[in-house]
Amino acid sequence: MKTSALYLIAAIAIAPSLAAQSNPAAPQDSASFDADGTAHITRVVPMPATISPEAQKWLESLGQQKVGPPETLAERRIHTDVWRKMDSAEARKFYPVNVEETTTAGVRTDIITPLSGGDSKRVLINLHGGGFNSDSGSLIEGVPIANLAKIKVVSVYYRLAPENPFPAAVDDVVAVYKELLKAYSPNSVGIFGTSAGAILTCEVAVRLKQLGLPLPAALGVFSGLGDFSQVGDSRQLFTLNGFPGRLEPVDPNHLPDNEYVGKTDRKDPVLSPIFADLRGMPPSLLVTSTRDLLLSDTATLHRAFLHADVDANLVVFEALPHAFWYHFQLPETREALELMAKFFDDKLAR
Repeated sequence: MKTSALYLIAAIAIAPSLAAQSNPAAPQDSASFDADGTAHITRVVPMPATISPEAQKWLESLGQQKVGPPETLAERRIHTDVWRKMDSAEARKFYPVNVEETTTAGVRTDIITPLSGGDSKRVLINLHGGGFNSDSGSLIEGVPIANLAKIKVVSVYYRLAPENPFPAAVDDVVAVYKELLKAYSPNSVGIFGTSAGAILTCEVAVRLKQLGLPLPAALGVFSGLGDFSQVGDSRQLFTLNGFPGRLEPVDPNHLPDNEYVGKTDRKDPVLSPIFADLRGMPPSLLVTSTRDLLLSDTATLHRAFLHADVDANLVVFEALPHAFWYHFQLPETREALELMAKFFDDKLAR
């Protein structure tokens, strides 16, 4: 049986139509469709004028990066760790905080506090990104929010796949949350994360509801998904860097993320919260962007929240790729981080 797929060729030009004007052999806009709905698409995409000059420069640099061979897991972890340490140091330059390495409920954590000490009655739990098999966001995500919101952040180093598939990471975060409830009211606790951490945020909330534990005051779902049983359209269109880089279209008959999913049914309501009873979930902020490979998944999860009458807001930034708020040189990053910080400051009880 033929598997439907979508093929995209995108040329990013410095100015509208320059590629076509300067090179008659350059790809022209076109679209054709097979009988089964498979789309063959060519698009010439100008550099967007709707984003900051800094963001334009960054997008141009992404298009100039060389695409290497696929990494082994060991190589990925080495490269991710180097990048994480570098960007964590940069985060602390832009957003000064205090950081204490410790353990909470037996789980390794970083306690991130504003230099002023912040509000001692409120706390946020941060769950880092990294595809569930590496750590791409510790401190990078928690440091700016702690600084801007003036709220303590507990960054959780949950167990990683493939050594520890689902639900190990969920169990780790639940343990940390239960420990924090000894010192904080649930109305003063929030949970947030980016990418894998955003997915985990929703999974933990559903698990807390199953356990009959009081739910946190707010959830921050920053480029995530709620359904491992199918793949959103944007994952067939975009790479981690938007258009440039290695595009890996997903065969619907061979879904990805097996190392994290393990032997769990992909429609398990904790693994895939879209299948859970989401009524009563905390107020939630969802953030993504128009070239984010998880744009579709984030939007679908937002609709599921709305169907369950959850107070959920979706903010979509223009023309930027996955987790752009890791890049502190962008005005859009400052805007996104301030939006996230204000959300938690508004929702957490004092």
